[in-house]
Amino acid sequence: MGPKWFSRLLPSRYDGFVLALGGGGGRGLAHLGVLKALEARALRPDAIIGVSIGALFGAMYALRPDAEAIEQRALSFLRSETMANLQLPQLQQSDDDGGSFFDRWMALGRQSLLYMRAATDIALMDAELLITVADHLCAGRHFSDAKIPFSCVAVSFPQGACTVFDQGDLIHSVAASMAIPGIFAPVEVDGQRYVDGGMASEIPSLEARNRASDNQCVVAVNVGAKPSSAMRPSHMLGMLDWASLVKSYYLRRYDKEHAEVLIEPLVGDVQWDDFSHPEDEIARGYEAAEAKLDQLAELLGRD
Repeated sequence: MGPKWFSRLLPSRYDGFVLALGGGGGRGLAHLGVLKALEARALRPDAIIGVSIGALFGAMYALRPDAEAIEQRALSFLRSETMANLQLPQLQQSDDDGGSFFDRWMALGRQSLLYMRAATDIALMDAELLITVADHLCAGRHFSDAKIPFSCVAVSFPQGACTVFDQGDLIHSVAASMAIPGIFAPVEVDGQRYVDGGMASEIPSLEARNRASDNQCVVAVNVGAKPSSAMRPSHMLGMLDWASLVKSYYLRRYDKEHAEVLIEPLVGDVQWDDFSHPEDEIARGYEAAEAKLDQLAELLGRD
């Protein structure tokens, strides 16, 4: 990938690679399939850098480089009572005639509370939720616990500076990288508040490039979705969600240029808060990675 003049300056063979895992919420489950495919070919990254959901799964694998084990840990969490009780915010696009009167009345009440909080606070949900998720899934509390060097990207609030964490408190750093502005409150790390790194780097391939040596290539995984004609917002927050999706789509086009190998699972129109079909997303990631592994093996001289 990248401009032709740039690729001519790069070596034709590399000693290893840095893996960059992008953000995408539920679509990021495809990262687990990518990790399984790499492991099946004995292609282990020299370092991992992630953003948002890519930071979570990247941290899990860096701490315990066993793709099958972290997949089972993630699936177990998604089926747990803890996950069921998280209740990620969902604003209705239209009236639903299904269900009982009580169900519709309760749904209306939840929507009213969300709208009230949206009008009076900077986020719909507390940062503690993300910290709990990261703490539950990551088998280590510090970057120094990682078996594979790991880093993650977040953006300082309100300064807006893109920040790469690679030492200290791993749990809060990963949580900060996942804190979608407006949905989750900023996460505090060492006295400074941070939000989702995807605000500045949807796919952390440039950050991976800056950390890679001359003899390491960058493998980037893009799990972003394209704007869909089926997406018809019926309220202001829905419109903001659409605008964010369009912005992300074009940011990713720039980010891709910094990777020698780009893996793009066919995640379709899966929404960021949809974790309902994890096996399907994992399978898409595995399939997409398999299609690129010959290219990576050739770059590494492992034909």
